[in-house]
Amino acid sequence: MRNISLRNALVLDAASCALFFALCAGATAAVAGILGLPAMIVAAAGWICLPVAILLAFLAIRPVRPLLLLAAIGNAGWVLASLAVWLTHFGDLTVAGHVVILAQAIAVELFVILEWRGWKQLGGQSATAS
Repeated sequence: MRNISLRNALVLDAASCALFFALCAGATAAVAGILGLPAMIVAAAGWICLPVAILLAFLAIRPVRPLLLLAAIGNAGWVLASLAVWLTHFGDLTVAGHVVILAQAIAVELFVILEWRGWKQLGGQSATAS
């Protein structure tokens, strides 16, 4: 994880958000059935990911410090929301639902760490980077 650059982390995060959007918004009923979640939660999660993917792609090109902090905080919120969904729907989830929710929460937490590290590193740069 130490060797992953901020740019690469942002590109991976943006790509995962775009994929999540495509799956959750494009195949809501199927994904909901596979995971054991209400379709409304799956669709909402997908649509949340679309603007986030755009923001992260922009940040990969031009890492603006305040927006990078927003992305890291937003990702931390996503982790907390994922855990809330997992606990709230625990009994309804399929095995795949448990695995997917927890795996993506862990992956997003890794992005939080990488983006937070990048945000701190940008603090020492000139005003043009922020």
